[in-house]
Amino acid sequence: MDDVVDPATGEVIAEVAHCDTADMNLAIAAAERSFSSWRELLPRRRGAILRSWASLMLDHSEELAILVTSEQGKPIDEARYEIAYGAGFLEWFAAEGERAYGETIPSHKPGSLLQVRMHPIGVAAAITPWNFPVAMITRKAGAALAAGCPVIVKPAPETPLSALALARLAEEAGIPRGVFQVLIGDPVELSLPLLRDTRIRAVSFTGSTQVGRMLLEGAAQTVKKISLELGGHAPFIVFDDVEIDRVVKGAIAAKFATSGQDCLAANRIYVQRRVYHAFVEAFAEAMARLKVGHGLEPATQIGPMTKASVADKCRTHIDDAVAKGARAISRSQDPGLSPSFVVPTLLTDVTDDMLIAAEETFGPVAAVLPFDSEAEVVTRANATEMGLAGYVYTDNLRRALRLSEQLEYGMLGVNTASFTGPPIPFGGWKQSGLGREGSRHGMEDYMELKYVCFGDLTA
Repeated sequence: MDDVVDPATGEVIAEVAHCDTADMNLAIAAAERSFSSWRELLPRRRGAILRSWASLMLDHSEELAILVTSEQGKPIDEARYEIAYGAGFLEWFAAEGERAYGETIPSHKPGSLLQVRMHPIGVAAAITPWNFPVAMITRKAGAALAAGCPVIVKPAPETPLSALALARLAEEAGIPRGVFQVLIGDPVELSLPLLRDTRIRAVSFTGSTQVGRMLLEGAAQTVKKISLELGGHAPFIVFDDVEIDRVVKGAIAAKFATSGQDCLAANRIYVQRRVYHAFVEAFAEAMARLKVGHGLEPATQIGPMTKASVADKCRTHIDDAVAKGARAISRSQDPGLSPSFVVPTLLTDVTDDMLIAAEETFGPVAAVLPFDSEAEVVTRANATEMGLAGYVYTDNLRRALRLSEQLEYGMLGVNTASFTGPPIPFGGWKQSGLGREGSRHGMEDYMELKYVCFGDLTA
């Protein structure tokens, strides 16, 4: 059995069965057996089952939210939002599965008809993270199931309860045995069969770039499709033509959602020098009002770090920045809080040689860096191998259009910190990943193209 721990208190809140390689092999066999019958269901019928699953999630949203907060730590309001967000992917792909169109190609051969058809690829695996333990499952599984593929989910060991609850609701919604399975256990032990077994034809992973590289290498051995949503290092660029209070509100949202444990979190906040000090002052005041505490307390805005290693990295980045000349602004840690908590900390006068300017922090530590010109900030923002998301605040339309072209990121929010959802193609450039999730593109990694040429039609 594996313990499930409340990250805010360190207390064991549940035990779950520990699965091993033999269990994974049984799951793969069950998924393979279920493939033909699931793919043969009409897309409309698969969609009806997905809608039923989404409806059950919403019916049990409070229970699911409490599970998420208890094992992950995020504030309960954010957990409630995640349940609705996650159900939205099931609803989206329920409809999108009916629009997996092929095409007819104007023939280059006399008397021939050329078609392209879309077929489900086969059994898919989803390896999901601990920061969004519900939504990352439904975003992946919704696409795969709508395409006609059975799915095996290996959730993060820190957050198994919400995954198991989703499996229970999936069964109640009518998803047949073997079509949706959840296995809890050691990440390496359970991932290896998924990479090595030729019956697994697609793997989707959300997590660190380091682990993503290893999975990509492993998937190459059986030449399976792999989609990767990896680390971020988001720039948040503030020009001097925008109203400070509006920008501060956006920066708080972009930095501190999920207590900063978000791949979209603003990691480098670049502020044009003319408004730098005004922004720092207003941002520090807004940060000081953030309520830190257990996620189940209604007023909480910043919960614990889900993993001790994340808290340690936050403190390392703070210490490194201060040692190199940055100024740290934060209130004292409440002695009643465990070491898994990191109080919101503002680092000012950050320079590009500091760790926090080069690495994703993944916690409630905000780094603010001054800049002078547009060309300078574009160069600095792009000087990373990460390319997931970025933010630009400016009231100059021409500048906004220029930066939307020049910034090397898969997703950009211009004058907004909120841009995700089922209709959008979520994913990054460079070492932030491969493929896209959500949107009409979200099913592509779970489908194969088949070209058919019908010849001699005039005979």
